[in-house]
Amino acid sequence: MISPKLDKNFYPMIRALEDFEARVKKEKPENRAKITFVVERNGGYNYVYSYDALKDGVDDDYNYRIAERLVKTVLWVCGGFKIGVAGSNVVFNRLKEAYTKTGARAFDEDFMSGVYERPFEVVALKEGEIPAQKNASVKVGGFLKGCRIGFDAGGSDRKVSAVIDGEVVYSEEVVWNPKVTEDPAYHYREILTAMQTAASKMPRVDCIGVSSAGVYVENKIMVASLFIKVDKKKYGDYVKNMYINIAKEMGNVPLEVANDGDVTALAGSIDLNDTRVLGIAMGTSEAVGYINADGGINGWLSELAFVPVDFNENAMTDEWSGDVGVGCKYFSQDAVIKLAEAGGFVFEAGLTPAQKLKVVQALVERDDPLAGQIYEDIGVYLAYTLPYYAKFYDMKHVLLLGRVMGGKGGNIVLDTCKKVLAAEFPAMKDLDISLPDESNRRLGQSIAAASLPADVI
Repeated sequence: MISPKLDKNFYPMIRALEDFEARVKKEKPENRAKITFVVERNGGYNYVYSYDALKDGVDDDYNYRIAERLVKTVLWVCGGFKIGVAGSNVVFNRLKEAYTKTGARAFDEDFMSGVYERPFEVVALKEGEIPAQKNASVKVGGFLKGCRIGFDAGGSDRKVSAVIDGEVVYSEEVVWNPKVTEDPAYHYREILTAMQTAASKMPRVDCIGVSSAGVYVENKIMVASLFIKVDKKKYGDYVKNMYINIAKEMGNVPLEVANDGDVTALAGSIDLNDTRVLGIAMGTSEAVGYINADGGINGWLSELAFVPVDFNENAMTDEWSGDVGVGCKYFSQDAVIKLAEAGGFVFEAGLTPAQKLKVVQALVERDDPLAGQIYEDIGVYLAYTLPYYAKFYDMKHVLLLGRVMGGKGGNIVLDTCKKVLAAEFPAMKDLDISLPDESNRRLGQSIAAASLPADVI
């Protein structure tokens, strides 16, 4: 294995699974079992995952840890309010305890029950009760007619584009601080200002498309990290309907809000004129989306920021979810900061994470060895994570966007990832991994967002 030089304890999930599979194969047949998870979400859709495991009583702690990481992965890839477990009473009982208000996965339980607005469940299934997988595919975006506003609500900066019949006539990027602000009037004012600025560059506004981190149902904000400091009990409806209300203030124009990860993938699909695109935006966090073989989305959450990528139990903890080794600490500005500090770099006191990222980016542009190593290590992270993602996504293209991928550092990540992937996973040699040009790398999501609403003229 090729290890990151600044994080030598990195134990990628794909290698952890391979080691587990090797252990299972060494066991006698009577010590093996087939475990199946069924994660159910709205509309009766589900995801079914089966694998060979150890029988209860053989090595319950190891068996459970692999199971728990896989369940967490499927839950955050697809989304859901119910986990069905077949093949292991030990795994079922431990998962049932973990996914409670006081359990180890309390964050996940609370998040999913909030998204789907129903209680979260973990239930035992018998082999004959395992349902067939039911998939969804919904066409999104790619509409170009008329005068459109595309808005991308990043955690460190907000981007907006004015687009007329597919041509960008204006784009801007403005630094803001939504994740540390308690008053949602700030968020409303900043978003409205961006919309009004874009509108001033066009003769009219026919529709608005929004790319924003979080989960959205019928343009309503169900869960979003941008409002992490806002008191949900106090401002619930005000926050939930914010984009809807802003569209009304802009002239009651048609609105379409989508998760920024899906818009990342859409941007790639439009640019490549192809499907089976996994888009990864590395910025304040990790935002991921997927355009399937049909050119649509699966209706999945694809919140890979919370998906395990490192099996090391002592990996960095994510402050929000309370879990360790999840994507947001490996493919974001936090990853850059973590690796810089691991390499002995001391940041000036009082800098925000976004400012710390800019410091490292300035160093890498000057060919600083430590800064270069930071981006090489992120490339190693990515090379070992893409094969794990490929267990759940049928990928032909991987498009890398976001602030972290800007400048020389992004090229180092890409080059390192390709080299390590070719050496360690030759079966994935045909996977196309690319960066858009520098402008699209930073603004591509706001432009793609403008294409979200269906043509109205």
